[in-house]
Amino acid sequence: MNIGGTIRGFRLQKGMSQGDIEKRTGLLRCYLSRVENGHTVPSLETLKKIASALDLPLSQFFAEEGVVRDMSQQLSLSEDEIKFLTQVQRYSSNLSDGDRKLLLAMVRKFAQTATN
Repeated sequence: MNIGGTIRGFRLQKGMSQGDIEKRTGLLRCYLSRVENGHTVPSLETLKKIASALDLPLSQFFAEEGVVRDMSQQLSLSEDEIKFLTQVQRYSSNLSDGDRKLLLAMVRKFAQTATN
């Protein structure tokens, strides 16, 4: 798992800069850069601060890879399908409940069509 890359992905997805995270957490921008580039592994307390600054639950940093990997083994998904589902999961965290349900319904409909 590359926690730094995951943090960078969520930060960019939310349109935030390292400076924005610095202002919200008090962590120095150079430290955030080292984390995102994999040179430093943050403590759990630091991860909580970063998750809070991104308006995400801490578990969001860890759930994605394991869930997608388990799903791919159970469903025999291709690499492209895994990438697609990973992106859907990542971007759906920014959606309202109604929009998330609509997206899920669309993905289910697509999956049903693809298997028939």
